[in-house]
Amino acid sequence: MGMNVLEKFGNIPIDITVLYYVTHDYKFHRNKVASMERHGDIVRLKKGLYVVSDTISRKPLSRELIANHLYGPSYVSFEMALAFYGLIPERRFVVRSATFKRTKWFENDVGNFEYITVPQDYYSIGISQHTVNNEYTYLLATPEKALCDLISAIPDLHLQSVKEMQIFLEEDLRIDFSVLPRVDIEIIRKCVELGKNKGMLGLLLKFFSTRMTVMEKKNKHEQPGF
Repeated sequence: MGMNVLEKFGNIPIDITVLYYVTHDYKFHRNKVASMERHGDIVRLKKGLYVVSDTISRKPLSRELIANHLYGPSYVSFEMALAFYGLIPERRFVVRSATFKRTKWFENDVGNFEYITVPQDYYSIGISQHTVNNEYTYLLATPEKALCDLISAIPDLHLQSVKEMQIFLEEDLRIDFSVLPRVDIEIIRKCVELGKNKGMLGLLLKFFSTRMTVMEKKNKHEQPGF
């Protein structure tokens, strides 16, 4: 089987039945797939799911795309999404996603993937589709949803005031607010309504509402004629 057959799959994860189909010339499909894995032509993501290696596909592997395929429905969120938007410093995080199914953990040669359960009504708020080079698309939390997901998932977070929330965001999470000039307050409001940890999400909503009011007043005074 020529490598160009594998190359056409790019970096999209593929089911083992697809690999069996493209190795139909071989008598023992399972042996051929095992051989391709041993040679590094394909990478095993979990039982029955693979991705073509970047040396064959000549496409960089996308941990976000893999996360969507490993376990779903799910969308990439938490620190990974915040780093994607430049809101927190980039580090090599565990790829954490939100799902309304059971919590799950996967380890493979691409990375570690964690899935955190959120309420089903809450799940559908603030999901965006991110398309890369017109080649593939994955589901990613909006910045507001990623923040709500993260705050909801931190155990024993007991902040008492908007000021404490501000300190937590700026000093603990090191959020860079300059890359988020406009905030979709409605997403946070819906998260408060339907999410867990309503107390902390309520403080987040108050923080951004107050911040937006201050910025609007500032902009108004800076306009000529005022």
